[in-house]
Amino acid sequence: MTVAEVLERLLAETGGSRCTLRRDVPGDAFFPVVEEALAPSIPSIRDVAVDLRAQPVVRELRASLRQVVQDDCRAASDDPSFHAMLDAFGGVAAQIVTPVVLDGRLAGIVSLHQLGAPRAWTAREAGLAAAAAAEVGARLEA
Repeated sequence: MTVAEVLERLLAETGGSRCTLRRDVPGDAFFPVVEEALAPSIPSIRDVAVDLRAQPVVRELRASLRQVVQDDCRAASDDPSFHAMLDAFGGVAAQIVTPVVLDGRLAGIVSLHQLGAPRAWTAREAGLAAAAAAEVGARLEA
């Protein structure tokens, strides 16, 4: 299964709006989207430039290397740049953000977005995202 297929499967299994893989590219502040799966009528964010290294979720991922689950993104942080990012990404209302860890470092990020309205993610959905990130990591190492 390719990385793109892993993201498509995660999106289908959770009924999310968008699933992306971002890679940590040395010298690039944007963690560019390298793969993306979209539900019908959901816009791509491949070309949306946001400095993710300054974002609270990415800072938390770098510090802990642990998944971040936000049922209501707007309530999760009062950081103005975080709210600007949510808008730039089409109105992200809820998200599961899972690190792809290689050699003990944050090598990528699998993000599962729900647009429009907050959503109570289940433990099963968080587990599916974690399994997808592990599968992506195995493919990146190969």
